[in-house]
Amino acid sequence: MKSHGSVLDICYSIIIPAYNAEETLGACLEALDRQSIPKENYEIIVVDDGSTDGTSQTAKRHNIKYIFQANKGPATARNKGAQTAGSDIILFTDSDCIPDHHWIREMVSPFDDSGVVGVKGAYRTWQKSLAARFAQAEFEDRYDLLQKSVSIDMIDTYSASFRKKVFQDMGGFNESFPVPNNEDTEFSYRLAAARHKLVFNPNAIVYHTHPDTFIQYLKLKFWRGYWRMVVYRRYPDKAVKDSYTPSVIKIQTIFMAFSLPIFPLALFIPNAIILALFFWCTIIALTFPFSLKTFKKDKLVGIVSPGVILLRSMVFAFGSLLGMARGLCRTSPPAFKSQNSE
Repeated sequence: MKSHGSVLDICYSIIIPAYNAEETLGACLEALDRQSIPKENYEIIVVDDGSTDGTSQTAKRHNIKYIFQANKGPATARNKGAQTAGSDIILFTDSDCIPDHHWIREMVSPFDDSGVVGVKGAYRTWQKSLAARFAQAEFEDRYDLLQKSVSIDMIDTYSASFRKKVFQDMGGFNESFPVPNNEDTEFSYRLAAARHKLVFNPNAIVYHTHPDTFIQYLKLKFWRGYWRMVVYRRYPDKAVKDSYTPSVIKIQTIFMAFSLPIFPLALFIPNAIILALFFWCTIIALTFPFSLKTFKKDKLVGIVSPGVILLRSMVFAFGSLLGMARGLCRTSPPAFKSQNSE
């Protein structure tokens, strides 16, 4: 139902970057076809990022705007979609996400506040694997943190919306990020630094497939750590505190990073191993609040949490150290390409 004067009375654009998404894109588009608002109120734009499978055929079976580009990464694809959007409010989701029936309604409703520039939604999953359930518990923990903030500084592109004018004025996503990893973090920090108001709506839900195995999960976290350090070079204050990352995760990663050089040192100074074990025991001790909260919802996930978090801290540390080393080889932080300069 429309309300007089609401943002629901205007049209808006949903932008989906897709790369070899033949297996998942159809379910995403079908969910967008079944939204709780009139279809004439929104358009769907699929930007095919150089797919070599049947992504184009899948997209064209739906009533959408289809754009093809040579493979340049999702940041470029999203910017291209935003350039062609015919509305004042643009929404983003990913080709492997299935938006909830009320997703669009929930994503645009916060814009009734004229001060809101961006909105972040939430993940859910139907998966039963232990790794996926742990990943979902992590997200839920972060959502608890976000709900305590009047304004946030992180909007993930799996469920995101922005005022198009501000998005374009801020230059869009940083196209120097070649993979779907932390380009949304960089843009969020850029918006927050310009004092734009970003909010979290936990009712704007998309369903997603998390890593099904812990090997996949840890590989993902390694690259999260790597690319986050690239972002921190531009926004060093966020390395200390942000609205999305629990402080305990940063502490655990730092302790793990301190412990890693001690192990080879222990070959020459045996007692040094005690210090490394102290760091590890501290990391495990710091897992207890999360593990206890998770245990109340999912007993098995709560039980394995200390061990998984220890391994997560290790791959975060390795990825972060590699990202720092990459930064030392650069004379300046990665630049972002403004879509207005094209």
